[in-house]
Amino acid sequence: MFELLAAEMRIAELEAELAEARVAACTDPLTGALNRRGFDNASRRELSRARRSGAPLALVHVDLDDFKQVNDEFGHQVGDRVLQQLVSILQKSMRPSDVLCRFGGEEFVLMFPETSLQAATKAVSRFLREFSAQTIPGTGRVMTFSSGVVVTRAEESLEDAIQRADAATYAAKSAGKNCVVAG
Repeated sequence: MFELLAAEMRIAELEAELAEARVAACTDPLTGALNRRGFDNASRRELSRARRSGAPLALVHVDLDDFKQVNDEFGHQVGDRVLQQLVSILQKSMRPSDVLCRFGGEEFVLMFPETSLQAATKAVSRFLREFSAQTIPGTGRVMTFSSGVVVTRAEESLEDAIQRADAATYAAKSAGKNCVVAG
């Protein structure tokens, strides 16, 4: 009887460790945002839900402005703090149903289920104001980002929607940075 109880306890421990490993496999260790694997899982679910319900699904591409300059001037530890500060502000401002992914380097993708293009653009503009109002710890400097916002189209692949959001981000960069462009 004791052996059976010990075996059940060990199984429970292993299941907890497995659940922890699954979370770690889907999360960016620096920022705590989803990584690409976690985003792929969430995006498949949300895209399917949006198509079933007919509700809009907004995608946002965020690219920090002049991030390389910050890393060059202040070092990568300060750059890491900038990334963490951005994610912290975004997570505090986003709804529980929204999805945040560190897409690569200083690029992020946000997914807003059941959100129109106008509402998503307004929200991201607010996030930009909040982020650019805070100084980078230890530098006295502020950072900004450029962003592109789109709503997925019927039968459009997620990759195509992200490319449209990325193109809108490039338009924001070309317009002088520190702005949000709806695509």
